[in-house]
Order: sequence, then structure tokens, then C-alpha cells
Amino acid sequence: MNESSAPAPKPRLAGLSDQFLGFLAAGVVVVCWSGFNIVSRLGSKGVLTPFDLAAMRFGVSGVLALPLFMYWVRVRDWPRYIVLALFGGLGYGLLVYSGFAFAPTAHAGVFVNGGIPFWTVVMVAVLTGFQIARHIVLALLLSTSGLVLIGYDSLFGARAGDEWIGDALFLLAAWTWAVFGLLMRRWQVKPQLAISGVATFALILYMPVYLLWLPKAVAQASAAEIGLQCVYQGIVAALLAGGMYSYANQKIGAYQASMMLSLVPGVSAVGAFFILDEAPSVRVVLGIVVVSIGAILGAMPSAGVKRLLMRRG
Repeated sequence: MNESSAPAPKPRLAGLSDQFLGFLAAGVVVVCWSGFNIVSRLGSKGVLTPFDLAAMRFGVSGVLALPLFMYWVRVRDWPRYIVLALFGGLGYGLLVYSGFAFAPTAHAGVFVNGGIPFWTVVMVAVLTGFQIARHIVLALLLSTSGLVLIGYDSLFGARAGDEWIGDALFLLAAWTWAVFGLLMRRWQVKPQLAISGVATFALILYMPVYLLWLPKAVAQASAAEIGLQCVYQGIVAALLAGGMYSYANQKIGAYQASMMLSLVPGVSAVGAFFILDEAPSVRVVLGIVVVSIGAILGAMPSAGVKRLLMRRG
């Protein structure tokens, strides 16, 4: 079965626009990634190595996706999916898991979730001759400022000597995911095919290297820890969040989808308040508000911003 004969998209839900469904998908990504930061940090603080976490992500998602991908996609179309896997699978996964071994979750919230819209705007600006809408630049500045407020204590407090390595890895991970999003948008690859392709080739390219040469500590981990990481990394993060981001990217655009990710640290802080009884500081609350304003502004199309300004005028 070839790519053209892959399952046709299901009819759109009655009364719901593509834009609304795109934002709904982006909201699912925000929730999934909020948990991803916490679960990944828990895994890296235990006995598991970053290579173990990557193996659980690529192994579980790849085994689930491989039969479908082989059935849907022609061999001649594989090169694009290999490129997507190198950026949105192997590159992102290995860099972000390695970053968690050096730096805390708050740093990932700033440098990954703030870095993705930053790199997206920078790369699109270069490709378009710096023809970027002003409200996108303003939204990026607001979101970045809010993220810094949220992570202020962690970023500017007492720091371990190697935390800068984690920060650099997080920024590189953000760049790889931004490239993945832009390629998805440019090639107009169907979300289900993109995610199944990323999972398939990440499995094929990574697992032999991991099994033969990379350090492993799975034997020392508990069954509960392995189960949590396999389910969250392989299913929730790789398949569900990855698929929803790909869908949102095509429905609302690369700018808007990436800007929504800046909401992740704020959602994580709210979740910590209700689940862990960790009350956020005034600075964190202010940061959440600023980030939210920036994300909403960045998600609005240029025409919508113009109408809003005209009403206020």
C-alpha cells in the first residue's frame, strides 16, 4: 500500500473549524509535554541513563508504528521520513534526555519550550528575508520574558557547575524540533504518516547501536520505573504528543503551534500546585500570565490582530 492509499482523513467534526481543531491538538501537546518534563527528569535522576530513556521512547513507539508505516508508505518515499526521524526523533530525544542528566526541569521549560518558538521564528525569518509580522516578534518577546520569570529562581540561583551543559543541550533539542516542525509544514506530510515514520526509523537507526554499544542500566531499575517510562515516553510523548503537534502544525501553522509550547512551564506549575501542593510564587504567577498573553498573541493570525487593534482604536 502506498502513501497515496493511506487511510483518508476522517470527516471534520460538525461545527468545528480546522483552526479550532488545530488549537485543540496543540492543547493536548501542552498537557503531554508538561508531564514529559517531570517524567523525564524523574527517569534521569534514577538509575536509568539518557540512552535507556531514548531506547524506551524509540523502542515502544517504533514497535507499535513499524507495521503501519510499512503498510502505508512506499519505499521510494522513505528518505523524507528518515530526515524527519533524525530531527524530530533521534536528535530531539537524545539531546533532551542528555540535558535532563545535567539540568533541572525548570531549565527545560525555559530552553526547550521557549527555544522551539525562538528557533522557528529565526529560521522562518531567514528563509523569508526577515518578513515577520510584528505581533509574532512581540509574542516571542513576551513568552520569553514570562518563561524567564517562571524559571528565575532556578536559572539565576545557586547553580551546579555542569548545568550550562544541560541548558546548551536543551537549546539544541529545541532547534531540532523546530526544524522537524518546519519540514513537516513544508512537505505537507500527513501527521499519522510523519509520526509513524519518525518512530519506525528512530527504532531502526537507534536500537542496534543502543543494544550493542551504549551504556545501559535497565537491569538495575524497578519494574514500575521501567513501565512508567515506556508508557509515557513511547506512547504519550512520542506518538500522542508528536502526532498532535504535527496535526496542529498543519492546521494552524508553524508559528502558532510552536508558540503554544511556551505554555508548558505554566501548566506544569499549575499542575504541581494541585497535585503536589506546591504553591507558586508571585513571580511564577506573573510569568504564567505573561507567557499566556504571548502565546495567545502569537497564535492569532495577522488579520485577527489587526481587527483587535481596530476595535480598541
